[in-house]
Amino acid sequence: MTTHQQFASGLRIEARDAEWRIKRVDHSSDGGYLLTCEGLSEIVRGKESLFLTEQETQGAGIRILDPETTQLVDDLTPNFRASLLYLDTLLRKTPPTDEFIHIAQRAAMDQLPFQLDPAIQALSQPRQRILIADSVGLGKTLEAGILVSELIARGRGKRILVLAVKSMLAQFQQEFWNRFSIPLVRLDSVGLQRVRNRIPANHNPFHYFDRSIISIDTLKQDIEYRHHLEKAYWDIIIIDEAHNVAERNANSQRAKLAKLLATRSDTLIMLSATPHDGKATSFASLMNMLDPTAIANPKDYSQEDFRDKGLVIRRFKKDVREQLKQNFPEREIDTVRTPASSVEESAYDQLCAAKFYTLDGKGAGQLFRTVLEKALFSSPAACLSTIENRLKRLQGRASSDEIVADISTLEGLRLAIQAIKPSQFSKYQRLVTLLKPDGSSSLGWSPKQAEDRLVIFTESLITLDFLHKHLPDELGLKSQQVAVLRGDMRDKDLMDAVEQFNKLDSPIRMLLCSDVASEGINLHHLSHRMIHFDIPWSLMVFQQRNGRIDRYGQQRQPQIRYLLTESDNTKVRGDSRVLDILIEKDAQAGKNIGDPSEFMGKFNPEEEEAIVAAVIERDKKDDDDISDIFADLLNGTDTTTDLLAHFTPDTPPSHSFDQVLKQSPRLFEQDLHYADQALRWLRESGVDLQADIEGDLMRLTAPNDLVQRLRYLPSEVRPDNDRFILSNNKQRIYDELKRCREEDSPWPDIQYLWEQHPVMEWLADRALNAFGRHTAPVLRINTLSPQQQFVLIYGGFPNKRGHILVHDWLAVEFNNQTVVGIKSLEAFLEQLQLQPGKLANRGAVGDTASLQALLPLAIPPAKKELQKLRLSKQSKLSERLLKQLDHMNALKRRHVEQLEIDFGDSAQPEAIKKHRIDDRRAHIERVFQDHLDWLQNTQTTEEEPFIQVAAVFTGSSA
Repeated sequence: MTTHQQFASGLRIEARDAEWRIKRVDHSSDGGYLLTCEGLSEIVRGKESLFLTEQETQGAGIRILDPETTQLVDDLTPNFRASLLYLDTLLRKTPPTDEFIHIAQRAAMDQLPFQLDPAIQALSQPRQRILIADSVGLGKTLEAGILVSELIARGRGKRILVLAVKSMLAQFQQEFWNRFSIPLVRLDSVGLQRVRNRIPANHNPFHYFDRSIISIDTLKQDIEYRHHLEKAYWDIIIIDEAHNVAERNANSQRAKLAKLLATRSDTLIMLSATPHDGKATSFASLMNMLDPTAIANPKDYSQEDFRDKGLVIRRFKKDVREQLKQNFPEREIDTVRTPASSVEESAYDQLCAAKFYTLDGKGAGQLFRTVLEKALFSSPAACLSTIENRLKRLQGRASSDEIVADISTLEGLRLAIQAIKPSQFSKYQRLVTLLKPDGSSSLGWSPKQAEDRLVIFTESLITLDFLHKHLPDELGLKSQQVAVLRGDMRDKDLMDAVEQFNKLDSPIRMLLCSDVASEGINLHHLSHRMIHFDIPWSLMVFQQRNGRIDRYGQQRQPQIRYLLTESDNTKVRGDSRVLDILIEKDAQAGKNIGDPSEFMGKFNPEEEEAIVAAVIERDKKDDDDISDIFADLLNGTDTTTDLLAHFTPDTPPSHSFDQVLKQSPRLFEQDLHYADQALRWLRESGVDLQADIEGDLMRLTAPNDLVQRLRYLPSEVRPDNDRFILSNNKQRIYDELKRCREEDSPWPDIQYLWEQHPVMEWLADRALNAFGRHTAPVLRINTLSPQQQFVLIYGGFPNKRGHILVHDWLAVEFNNQTVVGIKSLEAFLEQLQLQPGKLANRGAVGDTASLQALLPLAIPPAKKELQKLRLSKQSKLSERLLKQLDHMNALKRRHVEQLEIDFGDSAQPEAIKKHRIDDRRAHIERVFQDHLDWLQNTQTTEEEPFIQVAAVFTGSSA
């Protein structure tokens, strides 16, 4: 029986012929305990399992591994290679518990200090839940990768789920792998079928793959996967373009799904450059997903409601201007105007004179005329499509004088629009002139230059089809030189088109885009020119479109052109001036490096378009100030304050590297040196390896045990024949990524060698098992006297959820079997100078019995030191916890007060009102109790430490 043992979080146990660390202990209904454990030995490392102590009575049962009984063995490897690898691996696996950046600064990216700020802000909070709301193009994906890398190093990033828009799946997956070696299995339309083929039908794919990326629309539409989602839990969930999951109506499936996911993970990271639509309730829904205790009244709240929770970070280019000098060349913007042709003028005149009688609602006829004008501003084809759709609806209704009149008007308009052939479509002809390489009015773009690719945006799919049909022939382009991005494409086709556009050896020279391409996609690698064929009526869309080429990493000056048709018609000329104002406001924001959407203060594309439509519908004179008309319509709207300003500091933080970076202790400073020594040791141990290191390159063909691990990686990251080529040289990696974009695949042949790469994790796991289970090496070093010994101990205290909260390394010093002191790790390493390759190993096998006798003497003083550390840390934690509890109680009172306000004037029957009040009150109690339990479990340590004897050092050779 095993239930007589005293189980506690942090203890190492042996169960089912494997070694585990207990993360949590619960009483079970059979009188024993339920142990939640994390695997430590090689086969089970990183896996989580549950053990019922009453059921583990067969065989060896469950054995607590007492550090005093650690078996000591002499290390006979040259230069103590095995011991140094083992100790360095233990140091690498020691989780940071502070708020510094320990690992992410070594990722494959040229970092800027501001990109570390979201991780610093999140790590300073008890729970890492944050909305990274930086402006378009500042690198939110990279900022998320930095935070995720730090959480992985802290043992809190084993299981990861990313939700992204379908056009971003491949790009996000590539960035996380190429920069951070974080493998995400892509569950797109193709990936889902691949997963179904790889796992049993009744298995949950979210259990099978620890790290995956999927479109939120796929989850929303696939009932089977929604069911699997409800049964899974992750360490980290990331929601890209998070504004898409804000709650804008009661029936939003995306919002419901996001609210569910918010409860399935400790860490929640949201990314969005446009995180609010100007409505308090919409933005509050995102805040309450991050922290359901944050906002009591979603319609009325302020920074005071959750000032100290660190839920949002938001920077514009102006906030980090100095850091971006080399990464954001200033835009070159120009508005290209062309006079309307005579047939266009005729169509404009006829449209402005048109009246419509069959549309419902006051002013509906005027509104429909504006819709037609907007379509005509895009293209005659778009306007013609709108006319024909309206005619079809009218022709299907019972005849009346109004219907006959409208049909007659529409048919007349149709004839006028049909008369605008491509040769009379002035804006289109101006585009052709602009793109032809000869002539003074040329943009300078040439399809012969593979590194000079062009992006053209249009809002209308009909216009997109028109350009795709006519433009290639006009410019002498082959069909394979033009690609199209539109929202009705399959996710795989969208990703393939973007991938091909970014490859130098692809024939594509021009990308025709609808606004499906305006979110998140990187188009700047080979393109610095963009043309807006029609002008969006939303400044937020301006910002998103331009951000495809004007973003972090752009090496050339972005050239952006807006196409406008100038008419002699007074009404049309006035309406064109409205679009001029939008272009001007976007340009001003670009120069000020701020947010153009603040002009209208709506922060919602649909509402911005409605305001523009209202301005266009106003009667305007040539000398009217359009800005004044905007101001008149926006009277009463706060157009000077970003809603997010309530939740972010006036001066965004910008830490220097010196303030936030911290190097954890290492014996091998370079990862390549560590890998080299690990491969040498494996060969000396008799392992048959096909591996070599030359310069900064390591080549390795995966042996069988590594191949088993690779089954759980995305197929895209596995090299042919599982032969890896890795380098720790960042510049080589950058060059390889550039080569991949320009040639055949976005997946590099040379992968980044650092400690998060699966190959490095495999080497580390092999090193951790160098001496066997519950065993520590003895190093007989001639720089110590024969009477001098050190017992190197690692120990600490987990919190109630099993995460290590307090820990330290201690070297207990002995002289003639007597404890004479305890040294810190830093002092110990400095004294012994444990430099790889510098320590001579005499290969002596001595008597370990006397050294074994030191362990019971070393453990008590080590425990005492660890307890002192715990008391100091727990005192600070308790002080912070009390402040958090006071703040939480105040928030809870606000929630209850708001409940009373909401139902105070309700005219509902008392029985119904009481039932709803009771439900809301119970919900409030549950939310706050869950949060209280979480705070107490995460900020309270266990009372007894876990202790591991890492090694014994002696000067005795006998």
